Parts: sequence; C-alpha cells; structure tokens
Amino acid sequence: MAEHNELGKLGEELAVDFLRKAGYTIIETNFVFQKAEIDIIAQKDNTLAVVEVKTRSSVDFGSPQDFVKPAKIKLLVKAIDEYVISNDLDLDVRFDIIAVHKEGTTFVIEHLEDAFYHF
Repeated sequence: MAEHNELGKLGEELAVDFLRKAGYTIIETNFVFQKAEIDIIAQKDNTLAVVEVKTRSSVDFGSPQDFVKPAKIKLLVKAIDEYVISNDLDLDVRFDIIAVHKEGTTFVIEHLEDAFYHF
C-alpha cells in the first residue's frame, strides 16, 4: 500500500477512536454510494455526523480541512441523502471534518463540527 494510503487509513482509525472517546457511536466507516465515499457516519444523541477525515503528514501546504472541495461536498450530500432515506432515519444531519496532521512523533486531531453546509 502506498505511504499516503497508509497515512490516510491511520488518520481514519485515529478519528474513529477520537469520536468514540467523545461519546459518538460509530455507525459506518467507508460508506460508498456511487462515486461518493463517506469516511465515517457517527451518531451522538439525535445528530448524525457525516465525517470527512483529512490526514496530512504536515501543514506546510495548508490545513487538511482546506482540501475538502465543493465537488466532494456535493458527493457527500448525495451519499448521505441516500443513506438517510434507505435507512428511514429521522435525525439531524451535520457535516464535520476531522483534520489530522503529524507534529513530530504524534498526531494532532482537530474536530470541526458543522464544517460545511449542503447546497
């Protein structure tokens, strides 16, 4: 597996652990619908959190969350709409980003709730 793929997988595992410790229930990871993939679908109380994980080895070229583009947002919205309808869910939906970057020998995790809105 390419090094950047391994880093991305590690970032998603760290994000799952982070969310669990924050009281979220992990419902799905790597949910795929058509061309869209949702990294994590989690629930806390009456909110379904759609989580995009961005992992970088450094922030030299910008914050990880800067790399979530409008086309990706549209795909995430389409995928979660399908997920909510097909599972007949009646929950509030929120779009979050978990940004993970390496700092020395450790990783820094930043959870951005309501990071973007669907349009």
